[in-house]
Amino acid sequence: MQRIIALFGSIPDTFIAALGRFSIAAVFWKSGQTKIEGLAIDLVSGEFQLGWPHLSDSAVTLFEYEYKVPLIPPEIAATLAATAEHVFPVLLLLGFATRFSALALLGMTAVIEIFVYPDAYPVHGVWATVLLFLIAKGPGTMSVDYWLARRNGMVP
Repeated sequence: MQRIIALFGSIPDTFIAALGRFSIAAVFWKSGQTKIEGLAIDLVSGEFQLGWPHLSDSAVTLFEYEYKVPLIPPEIAATLAATAEHVFPVLLLLGFATRFSALALLGMTAVIEIFVYPDAYPVHGVWATVLLFLIAKGPGTMSVDYWLARRNGMVP
């Protein structure tokens, strides 16, 4: 039993971070894709429609009638969400500004949990766990952050 536990303990944080970065980036990217038109990129399904992205009318309607985020007009909330759901996942995939990006998406997760879908806590808890791992441990060695830190003499 000790050998099995030791084997499990030898799973590299870099592998866990890379899997977490890809997985949580996919969750937010796919959500962001539902809010825009003119650009569609899905690496898994192979869908590529290159063009200038713009906010869809349905996204504004969604924020107006279903999401109802307080204090922010629906047009602004939809634009902020769509932008965040595209920018931060790309940064996570690259492993660039990883901790900041994970923190931003953790904040977004909290807003979604508190104001939009409070009954979805099991899903949001999983998202929060992945994001907290990335905030605490960083992106791992397969990342731009690691490369930059190493280049600047911040890691051996």
